[in-house]
This record gives sequence, C-alpha cells and structure tokens, in this order.
Amino acid sequence: MSACRIDHLAIAAPTLAAGADWVAERLGVTPQPGGEHPRMGTHNLLLNLGGRTYLEVIAIAPHLPAPGRPRWFGLDERPAGAAPALAAWVARADDIRSAARHSTETLGTVDAMSRGALEWLITIPADGRVPVDGVGPALIEWPADVHPADRMEESGLSLERLLIHHPEPARMTRLLAAIGMADERIVVQAAAPGSAPGLEALIRTPGGLRSLG
Repeated sequence: MSACRIDHLAIAAPTLAAGADWVAERLGVTPQPGGEHPRMGTHNLLLNLGGRTYLEVIAIAPHLPAPGRPRWFGLDERPAGAAPALAAWVARADDIRSAARHSTETLGTVDAMSRGALEWLITIPADGRVPVDGVGPALIEWPADVHPADRMEESGLSLERLLIHHPEPARMTRLLAAIGMADERIVVQAAAPGSAPGLEALIRTPGGLRSLG
C-alpha cells in the first residue's frame, strides 16, 4: 500500500472573515482566497505551509444551497458564532480506496468533490463528524501531478508538528500504521486525564513557533 502524508489542516470558522482574522492574529499571515464547494455548501481560504501542505479556513457559505446531507468537518454541529478552531486534518493518499479499506477505523465513504476546476476524492462520514472522536483523518486523493498548494503564494510558514491527543493513543497509532502514514510530523500523545481528544498544530513562522489547537 502506498504511503500517506499530511495534506492539509482545516480551521472551522463561523465566517471566512472571522477565520482569516483568527489565523492572521496567530500566524501573522492572512490566508488567500480559495473558492466554493457546491456539493457541500461551503467555501474556503487557503494558506501555504510548504511542501504540498496547506491550511484552509472553511465555513458554511450562506449563499449556496444546503447540500441535503451533513457538511464535512462537523460544520453543521458548531454553535452559531463559535470561535474558529482547528477542527480536522486531511491525509493525502495515492490510492484512497486502498487506504480506506485498510483503515482500522471507519473514515467514511469516498466521495467526489470539486472547487472550481479542481476535482478530488475524499472520505466523508455519513454524519459529517470528524472520525475517531474528532481527531481521525479524512483521506484525500488528488489527480496525478495536481495539488492546490502548487498554485498558492509562499507564506514563509511551515508545519512542524501535528499533535494528536487521544485517551487511547494506541488506537490512533494502529490507525496511522494501517493507512500507511509515513509523515514524521505527526506525534500521537495520550490526552491528559479528564480532557477531551484534540488536535494541536505547531507552525514555524518568521516570528517563531506558533500553536493552533
């Protein structure tokens, strides 16, 4: 089975403007325009994190029709006006169906999605929630020799670590091994007693290391 790597991080926001301000305050860089996802009723902003890794700010697009299904990354369950937050991460696979089949956790069905001229395959759970208590990956497969980060402006930022906190770290480790995760930037840690599972991204900026989580 081919190896998987971190593709992008998803910041869920009540609006794109709120998400852009939140990211700029923490990282010192404003995300650039992205586009719309008609099949999900969402839109996004993008920020290059180097090496075909990027960050997206994603929000419900009020001008688009509701998709008739739960939106991805748990967006429908976020309270109105909730502060932006690191909501999900996406793992890039050369063969998404193989990776999903080998997964020790249910990551969702493989769906075709698009944004403008870009098209890709991605796993989306039927309930729209992020799998494995909110810290499991979505899998994505881009067409050969196509990746949106190739078109993004350089930001001077890079993803140094993605910390996955879960009360059952061995469960997450098994999942990552099963899908062929070969990205040394991922660190699985036991969640502190009494705390919920969560994600934390450590991003290198010109001003030093910054945390999103």
